[in-house]
Amino acid sequence: MFYGEFNNAVDLKGRASIPAVFRESMLNSTGDRSLFVTKSDRGLTAYPASAWQEIFAKVKALPPGPVREANLRTKIAPAKECHFDRQGRIQIPQSLREYAGLEKDIVVVGIIDKIEIWNLQRHLEATAESESLLSENKLTQAELGF
Repeated sequence: MFYGEFNNAVDLKGRASIPAVFRESMLNSTGDRSLFVTKSDRGLTAYPASAWQEIFAKVKALPPGPVREANLRTKIAPAKECHFDRQGRIQIPQSLREYAGLEKDIVVVGIIDKIEIWNLQRHLEATAESESLLSENKLTQAELGF
């Protein structure tokens, strides 16, 4: 399980450090030593290798048609397996860095079973949008205990 937000940076070689708490959680729960990184709404999403295999199987099992093809084209095809180096960094391919606008300052966010990697400004914008949505749904938030 992944929780927390960590401000970080992408170095000149396109490497990003994944927080030690996330790496330890993966190693202890699944034994995974790599992440599959793919495109998401305005950033990137990284999945432990074992979780990615489950997602891949679900997409592959979809009936032929436009939804299956769209998932293959936009989620599966651009995905890249990224192994951790000795410093706990992953090398994010240039095409994914460009898509997500990752130049220097990034935010690495734990979202239960996946990790999001954001451009700092895009993360601030998405968080503001989420806060606005939640403020419009106060009853639901109260029912959740927030």
